Amino acid sequence: MSEAIIVGAVESSAGAHAIAWAAQRAADREQRIVLYGIVGGAAGAVGASSMISDALQATEEFLQGQAETLRARGLSVETRTDAGDPVALLIEASRSSALLVIGSDYRGPGTGPARGVHGIRIAAGAHCPVVVVPDHDLDATGRTGVVVGVDGSPVSEAAVRFAASEADRLGEPLIAVTTWTPLPAPRHSGAYPHGYLESMSAMAEETLALALAGLRQDYPDLRIDARTQRGYPSEVINGIAATSRLAVIGSHGRGPIARFLLGSISHEVLARLATATAIVR
Repeated sequence: MSEAIIVGAVESSAGAHAIAWAAQRAADREQRIVLYGIVGGAAGAVGASSMISDALQATEEFLQGQAETLRARGLSVETRTDAGDPVALLIEASRSSALLVIGSDYRGPGTGPARGVHGIRIAAGAHCPVVVVPDHDLDATGRTGVVVGVDGSPVSEAAVRFAASEADRLGEPLIAVTTWTPLPAPRHSGAYPHGYLESMSAMAEETLALALAGLRQDYPDLRIDARTQRGYPSEVINGIAATSRLAVIGSHGRGPIARFLLGSISHEVLARLATATAIVR
């Protein structure tokens, strides 16, 4: 299954968009798709075997219908059903997959958070790149480019490579962005020391240049739009992502509890989810 794309298949608008995104990627890459339906939540907690059995049967019927549609397009498709915690099961499935695709768990308007935490938890714990697809139609009209956040870290390097590959697949420019955020100006003077802002900008440009070194050799036809911009990283990336085909960011979780954490920037980009967004570790 290592070359397969696993899709967290849910019978919902978000689930339909996730399947559609994964299907196009599979067609472009000649990859297999595994539609993974999981019966969880209240049905899994109740413990009533008849309820779980009925839910599993309905899920399998849904998956088979989706699989037939995709096979008619010439795609290689498998289906899989399970009962349990969707987050834990998808994270475990990611161990043996090339890519995990899930739909946004949008909750709609209200007083609480617009999106739930399932997508964030899955992206934090997955062992392969995760693409979170928004719950609305991603019409390519008016959207261009694959934007990637660059900060010079090892995980950022992996994100750049992933983004370059996706931009090349889509025939889109790679928009590589490094942001810089100065410290607050000293209160007593209200002004920055001479050369401070210029130095920060120059450091950002150097970080970006190093991250992009060698890409042209691997992707000679790839258009690269390298940008350094003053501002907060998630705000800058979200702004560009709003008109992009795909956003790519690195997960900064490290150490023994890394699987439960995402970097703050990754978290904020997923919370906004301006476009389909890949989390790479």
